Amino acid sequence: MLSVGGSLRSGVLRIPVRGLCSAVNRKSPGPGPVCSGPPSAGLPAAWTRSGSRTSTGVRRFSGGGGPGAPGWYSRLSDSAPVHLCEDFLVGVQQVSGLPWWLSIAMATLSVRTVVTLPLAAYQLIILAKVEVLQEEISELAKRLRYEVSLRARERGWTEKQSRFQFQKNLRRIVSQLYIRDNCHPFKASLLVWVQLPLWISLSLALRNLSLDQCGKLTLDSGFLRQSGLVAGGTLWIPDLTVPDSTWILPVCLGLTNLLILEVFSLQRVNPSRFQRIVTNVIRGFSVLMVPIAATVPSSMALYWFISSLVGFSHNLLLRSPAIHKLLKLRTQRSDSPYRDLLSAIITKYCK
Repeated sequence: MLSVGGSLRSGVLRIPVRGLCSAVNRKSPGPGPVCSGPPSAGLPAAWTRSGSRTSTGVRRFSGGGGPGAPGWYSRLSDSAPVHLCEDFLVGVQQVSGLPWWLSIAMATLSVRTVVTLPLAAYQLIILAKVEVLQEEISELAKRLRYEVSLRARERGWTEKQSRFQFQKNLRRIVSQLYIRDNCHPFKASLLVWVQLPLWISLSLALRNLSLDQCGKLTLDSGFLRQSGLVAGGTLWIPDLTVPDSTWILPVCLGLTNLLILEVFSLQRVNPSRFQRIVTNVIRGFSVLMVPIAATVPSSMALYWFISSLVGFSHNLLLRSPAIHKLLKLRTQRSDSPYRDLLSAIITKYCK
């Protein structure tokens, strides 16, 4: 192999690199009327056709696996992380005493601030370190290319062999630099691996609570609903257990997600073809979320909307020069990021 530093050692290239309901049902049942007879007695026909309820009151839908076998969706919605999120949401509402819509907002803000905001800051630090390394990697790549060309002439390598040696040694060099600065790009994906399961668990927890048999129950259109969520809405969504028929929340959710995506896309000066494809796919998914949000309980759509708003505000916060100074970022940043962002938006969409 090769030595960028000019010395060959042993043929190896060397270079210098510096459900309150769930909780209640898990306890022993208290005194109360006990139903007898067939399980479907007294239930609406729609229940016996489309699904059944578990001991926790959550509807189970068929997902395959034969008669009586719960589907993957039922197993996911009845998993331990979802039940923990149910207990968390109910606990926030009971401790705060706020209406459900406001307690959902407070729970979302607390989770995004305590869990995902530090991870977003860590992601920013990792990406800044990787960006700083690009200049050093570029310089080392030039030296490596020269060393490869010399060795190719000495040993009569073909162009394909030279390219293979260059790429293999460059990967090793870059890996050593990442280890040296403790900034492997995979660490920047930690935010996604935490945020996505958390988002799914909280969404399913709200769905379970919206369709659950717990607390004081009321009978409405053949479905039992938790009275707290039924009367816990506000403005045009007084009932959080039914979809938003006005589509205001779904549309606001779609617009917020598109805004976040456009702000991110403005950060890329010359995006690659792959990046443009990914951006368009996410655009399509953001639009698809609008009809999806219009078919789920309003509690879920409200959580999605507030989560997007909080995430957008955190992204703006992390652009602040004061935050960059606090995180000790070594990359060159604008002193007026918000003015620059507004100018970029105006230039792209208004001219």
